[in-house]
Amino acid sequence: MSLLTPSREAHTHSSETMVPDASRAERMTSYAVTDFPIPSGREEEWRFTPIDRLGVLFRDEATGACLDWTESLPEGVTLSTMSVEQWREGGAPKPGDRAAAIAAAHSGGVGVIDIPAEAELTEPVRITLSGASEQVVHGHLLVRAGRFAKATVVIDHQGRADYSEVLTVVAGDGADLTVVSLQEWDDDSLHLGQHDVVVGRDAHVRHIAVTLGGSIVRLNTNASYAGPGGSFEALGVYYADAGQHLEHRLFVDHEAPHCTSNVEYKGALQGDTARTVWIGDVLIRASAEGTDTYELNRNLILTDGARADSVPNLEIETGEIVGAGHAATTGRFDDEHLFYLMARGIPEKDARRLVVRGFFASIINRIGVPEVAEHLMEAVDKELALTHGPSAA
Repeated sequence: MSLLTPSREAHTHSSETMVPDASRAERMTSYAVTDFPIPSGREEEWRFTPIDRLGVLFRDEATGACLDWTESLPEGVTLSTMSVEQWREGGAPKPGDRAAAIAAAHSGGVGVIDIPAEAELTEPVRITLSGASEQVVHGHLLVRAGRFAKATVVIDHQGRADYSEVLTVVAGDGADLTVVSLQEWDDDSLHLGQHDVVVGRDAHVRHIAVTLGGSIVRLNTNASYAGPGGSFEALGVYYADAGQHLEHRLFVDHEAPHCTSNVEYKGALQGDTARTVWIGDVLIRASAEGTDTYELNRNLILTDGARADSVPNLEIETGEIVGAGHAATTGRFDDEHLFYLMARGIPEKDARRLVVRGFFASIINRIGVPEVAEHLMEAVDKELALTHGPSAA
């Protein structure tokens, strides 16, 4: 079975462009847990992460624990399982770190969502994963969209868990697929995830990550192309409170010619010790002529004591491209915008809420599921309500 055939440092400003210590093309991936030692925090890929709080997710042992699972499947969409061995034999992208390798090895099997070829779903596929304890859970999910299928898949993470996951998304030729991953965990949850997206010939895939909850959430999203003409869009929204560490890493591997990618992530931070990390890597290989790519990260600091790190990287091996660029900005809350609104009779609390809602709206509204977008705007309002006058930037 083939998976490809579905049946940058400051408290208020942090932006730099860095050259990786090694090409992303040379970084190791492996199905074997033993190929990945327990990280020390000195490794480039772990230097921003508070690994001293993640020890439970680096243990090479099965726990047998599961999250509660509920699903809503439109007509024609099927849910099944496959073994880890079948997933490997089908050409699945390999894990890129120890946590992902452990999740793949000890999940006990792969949940498979199949969207039929040429299907046009009018309702999203919905999967809700809920935790209720401190148990370590390993999860493994595969989403496959057939040729010329059009669909949206929403995966919502809730409750309390120490969760390590692998999510593989495969879009067949000509497919149009949106995958939304919502992280709405309780405050003390841990979540390490590897999301791999394989874009078929002339297919379009949109991956949207929304991270609001959890003590530590670290998501690695990797995109590759199975043929020319593919398009990948990675969008993200995150909101960090005091004590939260929210980290998003992206790697777009352009190997096929005439493909496009666009990455846009926006984050807000409030409260002392609130921390976010965004790393964006784009590799344009020698064979990827005609590539057009851009990545953007913007961070809004709402209170003193918060810190955002933003590191965009671009590696180009051919001059025969359409365009390539990146940008990253981190700034304090714009008092001029606030004054403008207050001068027109809008109370400060409401004015602040309007500015932040506007900051996030351009991404949230592109999810394409109105009730999900409305729910997330309400969640952002609740987060903003925790910001109090004297400490506001």
